[in-house]
Amino acid sequence: VAFLFPGEGAQYVDMARDLYEHEPVFAEELDRCAKLFADHLGLDLRALLFPTPEDAEAAAAKLAQTEITQPAMFMVEYALAQLWASWGVRPAAMVGHSIGEYVAACLAGVFSLEDAVRLVAARGRLVQAMPAGSMLTVFLPESEVATWLSPELSVAAFNSTALTVVSGPIDAISDLEQRLKAAGISCRRLHTSHAFHS
Repeated sequence: VAFLFPGEGAQYVDMARDLYEHEPVFAEELDRCAKLFADHLGLDLRALLFPTPEDAEAAAAKLAQTEITQPAMFMVEYALAQLWASWGVRPAAMVGHSIGEYVAACLAGVFSLEDAVRLVAARGRLVQAMPAGSMLTVFLPESEVATWLSPELSVAAFNSTALTVVSGPIDAISDLEQRLKAAGISCRRLHTSHAFHS
């Protein structure tokens, strides 16, 4: 068994709500993380993850901001791993992408949960202070994607032999997205506030 932890861009309002409402171990671990993060963020992330219907749109906008997204992703992934552990599932390996690496490291004992929370909250604040940007998943191999890139764009990740992620300024990503779609090439914008891995 391997635990794989995703990075930013996989978040959404109400992610893991059902687990939170029906799995006591998951809820306990998420609550523990939320309380630790509240000291560093000045807010309760649960209100953004599980908003009331009238607050859902505002919560989604906040959840799209890196300083909130990274802690929210961390605590959901950490609580989910603890739930699996409570069922007796122990991973032979763990791997994470971006913020997911911090979850894997914490679970592996590289640092305590308290230290991980401090680190993730600081990382989110620092990245949030960077200029805004965007990311685009392109359903092509990197060698083909490279021919479409303008100088301000970077290949951010090779997710498979035919799936490449591009990062850069918002306008440059929008232009690339339009050109690719006009050429009939599938692509999808990631839910990020910055041009990660560029």
